[in-house]
Amino acid sequence: MQTNFFRQLAKLNLKGDLQLILRPTEENGFVLSILLNNEQCGDEARKLIPPVNLKGTAEELDNGFFETVGTPLQTASGLMVNMESFMKQMEEAKKKSAMEKEKSDKEKKEKETKDKKFTESLQNVNSSDIDHLIPD
Repeated sequence: MQTNFFRQLAKLNLKGDLQLILRPTEENGFVLSILLNNEQCGDEARKLIPPVNLKGTAEELDNGFFETVGTPLQTASGLMVNMESFMKQMEEAKKKSAMEKEKSDKEKKEKETKDKKFTESLQNVNSSDIDHLIPD
């Protein structure tokens, strides 16, 4: 017997790990839970995407599986890819923003001022000023 399950799955072009949990029911049927998880997506909101749950006989699941799960899984996959892209773009925008540059420049100037004052203080202290502190 030859199936085309994995070829059909490949056509969905999903990004991430697909988890399938199949549990038999007492009525000669199955409950199937399908969850797509993309660890590359750094947004924790990805964990709020619920699994696709199906219930039916083996024949019902065979006949309508890809028609039922294709669009929701592709939507979830695209959403997670977009969320990760969005987060990367936000980080880049933050780095380049005028406010962040201004903040960085201000912190740099404050550090330089402190370093300059420290260096000047050290230069102003001569050895005779500290000689009396050293016991004979």
